[in-house]
Amino acid sequence: MTRSLWRSRRAAAVAGLAFAVLLIAAMVMMRMAVSGGSFTSLQSDADRRGLIRTSLNLVPFAGIAFLWFIGVVRDQLGAMEDRLFSTVFLGSGLLFLAMIFISAVTTSSLLSMVEGPNANPDVWAFGRSSTQVLVSVYAMRMAAVFTLSVSTVGMRTGAMPRWVSYLGYLVALMLFLSAGEQVWTQLLFPAWVLVVSLAILFTPPRHPVVDTVGEAREVTP
Repeated sequence: MTRSLWRSRRAAAVAGLAFAVLLIAAMVMMRMAVSGGSFTSLQSDADRRGLIRTSLNLVPFAGIAFLWFIGVVRDQLGAMEDRLFSTVFLGSGLLFLAMIFISAVTTSSLLSMVEGPNANPDVWAFGRSSTQVLVSVYAMRMAAVFTLSVSTVGMRTGAMPRWVSYLGYLVALMLFLSAGEQVWTQLLFPAWVLVVSLAILFTPPRHPVVDTVGEAREVTP
């Protein structure tokens, strides 16, 4: 009973909700802490540093929830899993998570440097720029690929409503085109995972049925 509960659609929804809420909170706090602040202001403002540290502490828990979300979704697909899209789905999700973790580690190191006696504004500027590029350009592109693959698999298997898949295509397009320039656009990815999780939680699954000519059609129980 407990084993089936952890592998259920509800478990995927709860994991997705936890990831979305934690990542949105971490990204908003980080943006509030570093936006408009110079190296000097950050060095002298303990509240800003505390906000950054709090956001960094949320990242590992968001990552754990995201891994669980990926695992349960793949388990739910089962025999219906499309190997091509599922491989892209898994690979892009893991790459996204790895880049987010690397960015968090780099930011934590920079924060320790700022609070220490050998703080260097040039090193801070270099580290901040590198972290922003890693998240805005590379991690968000992987998030876009993840969104595309999940939307496609969800549409083909009937695992979620079609409008959620269409919304995913729109989110992926915006992440591809503008995540690097418009930093608040990055919130679209966890927001979409939030929508997917709510859809999984409150929408019954539609199971594909194979007819006599071998083509899959969807039925709603």
